[in-house]
Amino acid sequence: MGQALREARKAYAAGEVPVGAVLVREGRIIARAWNQVETLKDATAHAEMLALTAAQVSLGDWRLEKCTLYVTKEPCPMCAGAIVHCRPERVVFGCADPKGGAAGGWINLLESNPPLNHRCDITSGVLGEECLGLLQSFFREARGKKKPELGGE
Repeated sequence: MGQALREARKAYAAGEVPVGAVLVREGRIIARAWNQVETLKDATAHAEMLALTAAQVSLGDWRLEKCTLYVTKEPCPMCAGAIVHCRPERVVFGCADPKGGAAGGWINLLESNPPLNHRCDITSGVLGEECLGLLQSFFREARGKKKPELGGE
């Protein structure tokens, strides 16, 4: 998770929502990514999506069996859908997203959805406070930048 946090800090520095992801297979990182929605002008450029694509290229296969995805924030429904289709064994995330998370926060597409073709084991809360703190800091700064200047004309 420490490596995923490193990726999240890259996103923060680039003005992106600070989420980072890494994929690990047999103890080795095979892919890493950070949110690049604004950078790439692509609503699908979430850290998880970019990491999944990079891992598939690295392995030469779309099936990410025997892999673990580490991500700093609970995946959204879009990312959870892609995760299910790529078939990693496990997803480990830092902080929950009760309003929009799809790994148990709002809904659970990863573990207990019978119509889907795959299920992932989930571990949540790994370095959760640090992951949440980074997100809170980012959004606090973003709100501060939107406040109008005080003073006269």
